[in-house]
Amino acid sequence: MHDHRKLGRELGLFDTDPLIGAGLPYWLPDGAAVREALEEYIRGEERRAGYRHVYSPVLGKRELYEVSGHWAHYRDDMFPPMDVGGEEVVLRPSLCPHHAVIFRSRSHSYRELPLRMAELGGMYRGELSGVLGGLTRVRAMQLNDAHIFCALEQVAGEVEGALGMIRRAYEAMGIRAVRYRLSLPGDGGKFVAGSEVWERSVGVLGEVLRRVGVPYEVGEGEAAFYGPKIDVQVADGAGRESTLSTVQVDFHQPERFGLQYVGADGAKHRPVMVHRSIIGSVERAVAQLVEVYGGAFPGWLAPVQVVVLPVSEGEAGHAEVFVERCVEQGLRARVDGPERGSLGARVRGARLVPYQVVIGAKEAAEGHVALRLRGGRQVGVMAAEEVVRRISGVVGARRVELW
Repeated sequence: MHDHRKLGRELGLFDTDPLIGAGLPYWLPDGAAVREALEEYIRGEERRAGYRHVYSPVLGKRELYEVSGHWAHYRDDMFPPMDVGGEEVVLRPSLCPHHAVIFRSRSHSYRELPLRMAELGGMYRGELSGVLGGLTRVRAMQLNDAHIFCALEQVAGEVEGALGMIRRAYEAMGIRAVRYRLSLPGDGGKFVAGSEVWERSVGVLGEVLRRVGVPYEVGEGEAAFYGPKIDVQVADGAGRESTLSTVQVDFHQPERFGLQYVGADGAKHRPVMVHRSIIGSVERAVAQLVEVYGGAFPGWLAPVQVVVLPVSEGEAGHAEVFVERCVEQGLRARVDGPERGSLGARVRGARLVPYQVVIGAKEAAEGHVALRLRGGRQVGVMAAEEVVRRISGVVGARRVELW
């Protein structure tokens, strides 16, 4: 069983400091490399799926969240307003109000729909100290968020497309969902009113889940305040569940912000807003990866992908050249030279690195290297260029397997 809170510090991935504050972790270089690999992956997947990326401020006026409904229904989870130049400004708890305003800033035709808007953006939650833990419950996070503005008849297809992206992302990361939950509203004033709208949204999500053949459970009281959602649940080593990915259908905010597009009939119509997050917050995604792999990440996610081990100082120059070749191909590589100890000690020290390249006098003379994989499998002696090409191919394909 792996505990990401303990391992994350031991492996030099992230840490916290009382001077910065509880629930505000900082990323060390190795952790930043894992995070960057995830961010590059999801941005590429979104571009291929037709998303356009935007940037928006992490602050907004209180009025923005009054319009969206967050102030009325979500205020207890938000940071208090700050007085800036006589205006009340709030750290955003969600990105959706900003994206609604961005959509509203330009006129749109039905020909542009579905309009898929994505952002890997910061957001802030006023979590109580007692529930904070590692990277899974934090006060500042980077969310892989997106909002799809579409016509009613396009909603089911967009929800299904988002579920497909989630499935492919989990395959690439080598993690699995323990269950899918259709999250519904509950009693009390936490949720916006409008039973007909809720029923329509729940109907679409349930229909898609059944059509794609995903077993799911119903969770009363787990919906967002503005609409129902599909929550994709993962579990840590102790069996504790958390939500990693979500897909939500929202009729509420398009109405609150007065969003419109011009239809084929020349009239103005209200779009539906589909919220979706494929890998959730980067913090929670990395926590899950540490829990699953214990630091022995798939090649494409490993902080250091290739370690080069010259047998003696005589091969140090060849090792540096090999690292340069790796870096030119976009690989993260380093040299562990004899100054770090015996070859056996260096191999053990690099036990979490996916690819270990040994260069002795014979290999150096012939332009070859001896390749071994994490776990001790000996691939054998190969031409240096071929090893770089093969590793680059596996990493570039984002495969869980190393060879």
